[in-house]
Amino acid sequence: MSFKTVSIYILFVFVLFQGLKGASQNIEIKGVVVDEVSKQPLSYATIVVASLDTKQAIAGAITTEDGSFSLNTKASKFYIEVSFIGFLSKTIEQFNLKNNTINLGTIELQEDASQLDEVVVKAETSRTEFKLDRRVFNVGKDISSTGMSALEVLNNVPSVSVNIEGIISLRGSSGVQILINGKPSILTGEGGALGSITADMIESIEVITNPSAKYDAEGTSGIINIIIKKEERKGLNGSLSLNSGVPDNHSIGLSLNRRSEKFNLFTQLGIGRRSNPNEGENINTDLINNTDLMNSGNEYRNEKFYNIILGTDYYIDPNNVVTLSGNFAYEVEDQPSNNLFKLFDENNSLVSQWERTEVTEATNPKWQYELQYKRDFDDHEDHDLLFSALGQSFAKDQSSLFNDVTVSGENRDAVQRTRADFSDYTYTFKLDYTKPFSEQWRLETGAQYVINDVSNDYEVENFVDGNFVTDEGLTNIFNYNQNVFGIYATGSFEGAKWGLKTGLRVEQTDLKTLLANTNEANNQNYLNLFPSVHTSYKVSDMVSLQAGYSKRIYRPRLWDLNPFFNIRNSFSIRQGNPNLMPEFTDSYELTSIFDIGKTSLNFGVYHRYTTDVIERITTSKDNVNITRPENIGANSTYGIEFNTKYSPINWLTLNADFNYNTFKRDGSFEAQVFDFKGNQWTSKLMGKFKLPADIDFEATGNYQSKYKTVQSVVSDMLFLDLGLRKKILKGRGVLNVGVRDVFASRIDERFTTQNTFLAYSKNARGRFVTFGFSYGFGKGEAMEYSGGRRHY
Repeated sequence: MSFKTVSIYILFVFVLFQGLKGASQNIEIKGVVVDEVSKQPLSYATIVVASLDTKQAIAGAITTEDGSFSLNTKASKFYIEVSFIGFLSKTIEQFNLKNNTINLGTIELQEDASQLDEVVVKAETSRTEFKLDRRVFNVGKDISSTGMSALEVLNNVPSVSVNIEGIISLRGSSGVQILINGKPSILTGEGGALGSITADMIESIEVITNPSAKYDAEGTSGIINIIIKKEERKGLNGSLSLNSGVPDNHSIGLSLNRRSEKFNLFTQLGIGRRSNPNEGENINTDLINNTDLMNSGNEYRNEKFYNIILGTDYYIDPNNVVTLSGNFAYEVEDQPSNNLFKLFDENNSLVSQWERTEVTEATNPKWQYELQYKRDFDDHEDHDLLFSALGQSFAKDQSSLFNDVTVSGENRDAVQRTRADFSDYTYTFKLDYTKPFSEQWRLETGAQYVINDVSNDYEVENFVDGNFVTDEGLTNIFNYNQNVFGIYATGSFEGAKWGLKTGLRVEQTDLKTLLANTNEANNQNYLNLFPSVHTSYKVSDMVSLQAGYSKRIYRPRLWDLNPFFNIRNSFSIRQGNPNLMPEFTDSYELTSIFDIGKTSLNFGVYHRYTTDVIERITTSKDNVNITRPENIGANSTYGIEFNTKYSPINWLTLNADFNYNTFKRDGSFEAQVFDFKGNQWTSKLMGKFKLPADIDFEATGNYQSKYKTVQSVVSDMLFLDLGLRKKILKGRGVLNVGVRDVFASRIDERFTTQNTFLAYSKNARGRFVTFGFSYGFGKGEAMEYSGGRRHY
C-alpha cells in the first residue's frame, strides 16, 4: 500500500470522527512542507487541525507534489500538527490570522534519527516474512547475492533449490511455477533466461507452497513469485550497480524512477556478460555386449545479455491508475565445447578414441508488454478492480557445428550441423475483483485466458561426400498450441484470532500439437476443478498455526512434448513425448510459527499425492542412451520443514533451513515395474556477523542428501558461499565481495543401474568470485543496501 493511499485513508477517518466545530468564520490555512536538510518538498505529508480542548481532529489535508497544502476550518480554538514518516512531527500553536487566512510559510521537518535507526535494525534482522499463504524472502538483505543472477539468488531461498543445470525445485519437486510480479514472464521459460535478471533488480521473492484458487493452477509443488523493484518515492531516484567476477562475469545495472503528481516513470537497465563453464564426465556401459563408452571434457555457455524494463503509472485520479510497461531482453550465446570419447570392447581394450568439438551460436530476442488498469473504490481501501493484458514473445535463432576427429583406432571422423528457428508467443488476459464486506469478510473473483502459440523448426545435416545432406529422420517442424481459460472465486473471514479462506478455480484446457512433416497430431481437451482451503489461528502473540489444501496441475511443456533429438552428445540424447498427459497433485500442509524473544521459528508438515507422474526414462542400445519423459503411476510424499532465525547477540544472526521428505512410488512402464521407496533431505545454515567499520560478513552452508529417482541414484552435495559487505558514502554506497562454492564441491553425480545398461554422469561448475559496487542517488538507495532511509 502506497504512503499516499495511507494518508488519504487516515484523513478519511479524521473527517469521519471530527470533533465539534467552532466559530462560524471560515479560515484558510496554507503553507509548504520541506526537508530541513535538503530543502526538498515533502509530498503526501499529513496536515491535521485539532481541537485544543478535545485533542480530536477537526480537519486535515496532505501536501501536493511541491509540498504545498491548503485547507479550511471554522474552528476558533485549535492547533496544527504536521507529520511525515521518518521525520519528527511539528506542532504549531502560535500563528497569525490575517483576512481569515493563516499563512504558515515554509515548515521544515527534521529527520527522526531514532526512528530511522529502528528501521535499519528491523530490516537487517527480518530476512524472511511469514504470511497466511506464503513466505517472503527479502533479497536486499542477503549480502552474498552480489553479482548473482536470479537463478543463483533462488538457490539461497528457504525450501528452494536450483541444480547445476538450472532446474528449479521447491521442497524437492521440480513442478513449480515461476512468476515475475505475480504474472508469467518471458524470462521464466526454458533456457536459463532468468540469468538476465540480476540480484540488484530484485526486491523480494515470495514462496507459495500451497496457492489459493486465485492463482493459476499450474505448478504441482507451488509458486515462486519474483518481485522486481519499482521505486515510488517523490522526485528523481535511482541506483547504479557495477559487478565483476571470475570466471568471466561482468554486469552494469541502472534503476531510475521519476514520480510526479500524475505520473510515475520507472526503468531498469542491465547489460553484461557471463561465462558458465561446466566440467563433465559420462560413462555408458552396455551389459549385453560388455562395452564401455567414456567421454570427458569442458562445455561453456558464454552469454552477452541486455535487459531493459520501461514503464509508467498514470494516475487519472486518486481512484484510477493505468500502467503501461515493457520489457526487452536480448541474449547472444556462444557455446563451445570439447569432449574426448573412448570406446572399449568386452576385453576392456581401446577400440577407438576421438574428439568431438562444438561451435554453437544463438541470438535470443525476448519481448514483454503489458497494459494494466486498476480501479479503487471509495468505500474500502481494498475494494478494487484490476484488469491486465499481457503479451510475450521469445525467439531463438541457433546454429551448431559438430566435428568428430579420430585420435586413434576405428575411424570416427564425422561432421554434423544443426539449425533451429524457434518462436513462442503468449497472450494473457486477466480480470480480478476484490470486495471487502467488512474488516473481517472478503470476496475475490476473477477470470484469466492464456493463449500460447509455439513453433520449432529444427534441421540436422550430415556432411556426406563434400556436401551437407539433411537427415530426414531428425528434421521436422513441431507446432504447439495451448489455450487455458480459468475462472475463480474465494471467500475469506479474518478475525482477531482465527481466519479462514476457501476457494474454487475452474480451468478449461485445449492443447494441440502437430509434427508438420509427418502430419502427426495430438489433441487434448479437458476441464478441471481446483479447490483450495486455508486457515489460521493465533494461539497467542508468540504462537500461530496455519493449515492449507490446494489441488494443482503440471501441463507438459514444449520440451516435454517435442520429439526431436538433441544431438549435442550423440551418445546421451534427450527427446520429448507428444503423448504426455498432465500430472495432478493434491497438496496438504500444517505450519506452526513461533516468535519467542530473539528467536523466530517455523515448523511444518506436508503431504503431496501426485497422479500420472512425469518421469524421464532412459533406454540404451549400443552405448547410446536415450532419455524420454513418460507418465508413470503415482507418487506419495510426506515431509517436514523447519526454518528458524536466532540473534543471540547484536552482532550475530543465525538462520537455519531444514527439509526432509519420504516418498513412495507406484508405477510401471512397458512391463517394467518402478515401485520403490526413498527419502531425501536438504539443509542450509547461514551466519551473519556485524563487524566494526560498518562491515557485514555472511557465510552460508548448503547440504543436499543422496536420493533415488525412478532409475538412478543422485549423490549428496555440500558447498559453502561467503559474502562481505562494506557501507561507504554515508550508506549510499556499498562494496561487496562474494565467493560462491568456496571449495568447488558443488558436484552433480548420477548413477543409473538397469538390467541391460549402466550409466554414470558427473557435472561441476567450479568456484565463482564476484566483486560489486552499488550507489543510490536522489532519494534512492544503493541496490544492495536494505537498511537505508525510506521516506514513503
